[in-house]
Amino acid sequence: MMTQSTQNALNGNGHAEADWTDFVHTGPGTIAGAYLRRFWQPVFRSQDLKPGKAVPIKVMSEDLTLYRGESGATHALPFRCAHRGTQLSTGWVEGDNLRCRYHGWTYNASGQCVQQPCEPTPFAEKVRLRAYPTQEYLGFVFLYMGEGQAPPLPRYPQMETEGELDVSSGVRGCNYFTNVENAVDELHHYFVHWQRRTPVGDQVIPRMNAEETDYGFRIILNQPGDDRVWTWHWHMPNILQMNTSDFDQALHWRVPIDDESHLIPTCTRIQPGASVRGGEGGAQADPTEHSKMVAEISQKIRSGRMTVEDVDLRAGAYFPVGDDVTQLGQGAIPDRASERLGASDVGIIMLRNLWKRDLRALSEGQPTKEWQHSVEGLIATPRLYARGTV
Repeated sequence: MMTQSTQNALNGNGHAEADWTDFVHTGPGTIAGAYLRRFWQPVFRSQDLKPGKAVPIKVMSEDLTLYRGESGATHALPFRCAHRGTQLSTGWVEGDNLRCRYHGWTYNASGQCVQQPCEPTPFAEKVRLRAYPTQEYLGFVFLYMGEGQAPPLPRYPQMETEGELDVSSGVRGCNYFTNVENAVDELHHYFVHWQRRTPVGDQVIPRMNAEETDYGFRIILNQPGDDRVWTWHWHMPNILQMNTSDFDQALHWRVPIDDESHLIPTCTRIQPGASVRGGEGGAQADPTEHSKMVAEISQKIRSGRMTVEDVDLRAGAYFPVGDDVTQLGQGAIPDRASERLGASDVGIIMLRNLWKRDLRALSEGQPTKEWQHSVEGLIATPRLYARGTV
């Protein structure tokens, strides 16, 4: 069955009004937006949403209200009250209900209005907001924004092993698909992140390959003359599975906030006895402040007031600053029409082809591939550092 979001992106002939090769625009009525809304997305760190707290969030250009009831359950409603349109997150959480601060209209977790204190003859039963399914997993509140019944939340057995779970999040001021492509462009590590340790001239750059799988595709690298391989996994549509050591495993999402900014939720399973290094940006007491710090350093570098070499390797910002500098350096939304791709861009080419295939099927009312995320025993193998690095 075609969802309403998909229908909004199609004309009466069933052909996409928007180009099905358009990955970057994800607001209501877009093909890419309809596609991403079919998947659960992590939108908030669980530890940051306290009982009785409501917060405003934006996901795929839609403003929403996320709150945790006094029972501990999480809920999501639209941004505005149905009465006079004020911001619901400024109101009060009462049990698992949310009361608007303006005139006291109260909504339950299903979005049904249950109280109108100012009305002599309440008509609350006629007022209902859309409620969005939420679930908590791996330290995040996941949100489902698609039409109809939500599918089961994918599980990642490799993240449910013993050890500490390090949960981090960040915001980057460019289109999410820029970071999606960066995630499968594993050769950028040798220049963006490792050049400080081993100069480019001393590195042996590996060869990269990509193979489609039931969950997306695997990225395989090997250096000339070395039998070892480095394997990471890309889970369609927007999840990178990587490792940070011989044993740790990490998942990175890229979730659009709007067309020119995105969220980077990351969870890392730290094996017993290992030190906590964190995901993209590291462990953060305050993700917003950490993102601001990274963005400020990146802006100074891109404006010529400092260089990446000025960033302290030990300060927890070097890795994300490098990505921020290069990704924002492409523009808020890159001009891909002027690109010149090569053989080393095999991951990007694979990624775009899979997205095009699914978006084309969606735009034509055909079934997309049923990606399988809950894969037992799926482990990302240790990265191949450039020779000479530690």
